[in-house]
Amino acid sequence: MDTGLIIRVFPFFIEAAWVTIQLSVLSGLLGLSCGALGAAARLSRSPVLRFIGATYVSLIRGTPALIQIFILYFGGPQIGIQLDAFEAGVLALGFNIGAYMTETMRGAIISVDRRQNEAARTLGLSRFETFRSVILPQAMRLMIRPLGVNINALIKGTALVAAISVVELTYTAQRYIGSTYKPFEMFFLAGSIYMVIIYVTGLGVSWLDRRAALK
Repeated sequence: MDTGLIIRVFPFFIEAAWVTIQLSVLSGLLGLSCGALGAAARLSRSPVLRFIGATYVSLIRGTPALIQIFILYFGGPQIGIQLDAFEAGVLALGFNIGAYMTETMRGAIISVDRRQNEAARTLGLSRFETFRSVILPQAMRLMIRPLGVNINALIKGTALVAAISVVELTYTAQRYIGSTYKPFEMFFLAGSIYMVIIYVTGLGVSWLDRRAALK
């Protein structure tokens, strides 16, 4: 292994890692928003909203994320949507992970014991008050770990935007392979940085899980 080369290119990979982190954070926030709206639609009493939620989940989970990125970036201009590569990556990744988060959140909510809902309604709480004060706090504790898994998948999925030339970790590794002809060193360095990002994210998820367990 050419450690001297790794040391020389390391600063450029750190810059690329910051782009990966930005992609992950922005896409993750969009995904959480989509997941919350999707779960609300899937659990709604309205058949129209349930249909919209189910269609969103089916379409996104039934097609490759890379195709979704290509549709937004390359196909968007045909219907008047002009996005740069970074914006297209954030939107595509956010909408994609949001479909998975929709099912994560819905699963956590429906797993709360129904008898608690019935007891709260018996005490005179409205449907909304029951959900906000009884169901949601318990569901949030149940969804922390699965959402952490979704976030980890999102971080690794940011590598896909290299296909539209976003200068993140994978694209940077590919670019330096072209000039150094050292694929092992470049991908080893990129993979190591991905592992660090995911490890730190895992620590954050574990901290949130412990905090939730104490409440």
